[in-house]
Amino acid sequence: MAAGCRGGWCSLCAAAALLLVAVLGPAASSSSSSRAGSPGELRSRVQALGGSNWSLVLQGQWMLEFYAPWCPACQQIELTWESFAKESERLDITVGKVDVTQEPGLSGRFFVTTLPTIYHANDGVFRRYRGSRTLEDLQGYVLERKWEAVEPVAGWKSPSSIVMHGMAGLFHLSGWIRQIHSYLTGTLGIHVWISYAIFILATLLIGLFLGLILVLISDCLCPSKSRYRAEAFEEAITKDNVENAALEEPEEAAELSADDAEETADVKDLSDGEDAANSSADDSEEDLALGKESGEEEMEDLSEQPLADPETESSVRQRKSQAADNGL
Repeated sequence: MAAGCRGGWCSLCAAAALLLVAVLGPAASSSSSSRAGSPGELRSRVQALGGSNWSLVLQGQWMLEFYAPWCPACQQIELTWESFAKESERLDITVGKVDVTQEPGLSGRFFVTTLPTIYHANDGVFRRYRGSRTLEDLQGYVLERKWEAVEPVAGWKSPSSIVMHGMAGLFHLSGWIRQIHSYLTGTLGIHVWISYAIFILATLLIGLFLGLILVLISDCLCPSKSRYRAEAFEEAITKDNVENAALEEPEEAAELSADDAEETADVKDLSDGEDAANSSADDSEEDLALGKESGEEEMEDLSEQPLADPETESSVRQRKSQAADNGL
């Protein structure tokens, strides 16, 4: 019976106790009074742990059982566990137990998935007990120090790690959901399925809100490739413009200097041309003056000579006219 419960449907019962039974209703917690609420001598040696005092297991040697009042396998080893607690002083060990229906946060901290679950703790180092649940095997596990051959729980799965702190918070949340569900269905008289619909709607809205926040955070920390490429392209264009401007400045300066040199050369050529024109005009004026003076001298010479015959006179006139033409 115990093996079947452990390997089959009892694991489903444990998961329901940790996540679903806390939401569906208080039936499991109300039935826990049969074991957790009745005082008696059998409970005197077993120390009940909860969210307020669970840190006691971090000191000394402990054997800790996680159970649920409705679990048949847990009910079967109840007397064995009480008898084991009576031997705690002789074994130099403390025996404790945790009701997962009352302490969902603590069951989440130890990541309990099957019931019953037994842990051995020695100064904060936890090991999962997977042996037989008889009194002799439990005592031999402690007396013969068999727990030393068992591999401890990984550091990140240790109940005192940050990860398990977050897991405990999630399981605490399941407890609060159970209380809200009980208030809606019990105090307000709302139908169970309407309560489920409210939780579903709230879950969707909260998920959308948290998803939006995550998207905004991821977009700020890790911008998209398109945006990054656009920014990189703009930076490259700006850099190219700066480099082109830096290269164009010397070219413009060289062009301006070349233009200035050409203008200077043109001005010089114009001045040289004007000087040459002026000098040629002066030379032509001098030649005209000299021709005029020579013509006048020839006319004077002809006038001074005596007149001979008509032929001579006509030749003189021709010479005068030629001299006049030369003067012009």
